Amino acid sequence: MLNISGIHEGFVLDHIKAGESMQIYHDLKLNQFDGTVAIIMNVASKKMGTKDIIKVECPIDAIDLDILGYIDHNITVNVIQHDEIVDKKVLQLPKQIKNVIACKNPRCITSIEQELDQIFILTDEENEVYRCKYCEEKYGC
Repeated sequence: MLNISGIHEGFVLDHIKAGESMQIYHDLKLNQFDGTVAIIMNVASKKMGTKDIIKVECPIDAIDLDILGYIDHNITVNVIQHDEIVDKKVLQLPKQIKNVIACKNPRCITSIEQELDQIFILTDEENEVYRCKYCEEKYGC
């Protein structure tokens, strides 16, 4: 029997598409956390069939919800304090993302000026399309 202990303070990422938890682990840089991280993969789910779950013991402000919203805005973020769920955050596509993806246009100023932030603006919410702030290069999710 699998036993994953509860966490005192942190968050539980629920409703992750099965098999995507390791990518989220890397994108959120959870390998740099001092706290406990538990990744549970291919859990049975009535809603999704199977899903992944990530439990992290750390302050909730330690994660960037914009990055998580960009990766998959259908993930549920359960905020844990004093061993209890105190909030459930529903993610949305962020209007702007910064330094999450890089512009692929070789003529973009960000290709030349390496110190410039990679900023993408949500231009089509229905189709989840972002465009580079500087050159308007399209990037779809």
